[in-house]
Amino acid sequence: MKKLLIVATVLFINTNVMFAQKGKPLFPQTPGMVSYTYRASFAKDAAATLDTLKSLGIKDMEFSNLFGKTAAELRALLDERGMRCSSFGVSYEEALNKTDQVGQNAKTLGAKFVRVAWVPHKGAFTLDMANQTVADFNKIGKKLKDEFGLTFCYHNHGYEFEKYEEGTLMDYIITKTDPKYVSFELDVLWAFFPGGDPAALLEKYPTRFKLMHMKDLRKGVEGNLSGGTPVTNDVALGTGQINIPAVLKAAKKSAIEHYYIEDESPSYGTQVPQTMAYLKGLKN
Repeated sequence: MKKLLIVATVLFINTNVMFAQKGKPLFPQTPGMVSYTYRASFAKDAAATLDTLKSLGIKDMEFSNLFGKTAAELRALLDERGMRCSSFGVSYEEALNKTDQVGQNAKTLGAKFVRVAWVPHKGAFTLDMANQTVADFNKIGKKLKDEFGLTFCYHNHGYEFEKYEEGTLMDYIITKTDPKYVSFELDVLWAFFPGGDPAALLEKYPTRFKLMHMKDLRKGVEGNLSGGTPVTNDVALGTGQINIPAVLKAAKKSAIEHYYIEDESPSYGTQVPQTMAYLKGLKN
């Protein structure tokens, strides 16, 4: 009889644990923010914009613009508010030709990552372009790692999903770059827009992605390989076409360290709080 009671108790406890886990938050942390979301506001008053972000609970920033300030001045504004910059975005040209300055600014900001989000090109992205990109990224990443202790990341933008052999040129760039020196930032919208599956990409390369841009695409919008769409097609998470829970579940099993909200829409003032509420409400 005692054995039966013990077994029943264990089953009861395990069942309760199972149901409790189903109710756990899928995204328990507070997300970071890409400065580009608040670009117009930052250009007018960086301090006031940081105050707004802090009031929303945002403490982690990815800056891709210094907004007319020095890296030291921007770092001081962050420090005063108990905020941090974990990633610093620059242009391809700056990363390649001004690597020392980029590395110094990133270190001053307190960033661990340096990110590039666009490979300059005309027309369709080609294998030759991908090969040059691989060579440049390996060079940039090695210098940033060896001389500044920084991790270089490339942020996908859609045009790299041109078909190549059994995959895409994005697969080619990922597999041909040196993982010691080159990592990646997954932009969820720009993986979905060209016909890719952002969750599947994370599952395929679980150790290569270190950062993520969380954004959603307006329902009814058809994608392509251009790397561009009107900013009004950015919508609050959970209201668009992308299966955000599937992406976040895959991300939890990956090497991603920082999750940033990016909303390019002029409606970011209302959409960002909506996105944050959506993330907070997600359950396993």
